[in-house]
Amino acid sequence: MLGWLCLTFGIAFGSAVLPLISIEIFVIGLVTQQPDISWWWIGLAVAVGQVLGKMFYFLAAKGSLRLPAFLRRAEKPAKPGKSPSPWRLRWHARLEWVRLRCHRHPRWMFGTHAVSSVVGLPPFMFTTVLAGLAGMSSWLFISTGMIGRFARFSVLAASPAALAGWLVH
Repeated sequence: MLGWLCLTFGIAFGSAVLPLISIEIFVIGLVTQQPDISWWWIGLAVAVGQVLGKMFYFLAAKGSLRLPAFLRRAEKPAKPGKSPSPWRLRWHARLEWVRLRCHRHPRWMFGTHAVSSVVGLPPFMFTTVLAGLAGMSSWLFISTGMIGRFARFSVLAASPAALAGWLVH
């Protein structure tokens, strides 16, 4: 059982860092193949892995973590006589608008991040970065994310057994 929980933690961590991995599919597969592992332990392993993995994005957005050069976008020098495209100017304006709103209302992020950690909408990756931009405390980010992710993945891990129980009766 410990080996499966360590694997679950590793996949959850990996899915938090590289969002192309689906932890939801892994959890469903795990509980159907290993029904003796408690949904509680699976929810805990996934929550810890997900929140630890998202800490990189949170701390980078907060400015506490300097990304390696290969992960940073190099600023291109402006070409003489050529102004940025209208699309690029609009994108920068929108990003600045979001950044200012986050700094002006950091408490809004608590509710948004809490809902996102349970439901997944808005995407958890998005609210993780916004929480860092808004200056949310690390303690609040970790506790909100852990509670929400635990609730989400505990319910997901318990759902096949619960559904089977309802279908039998």
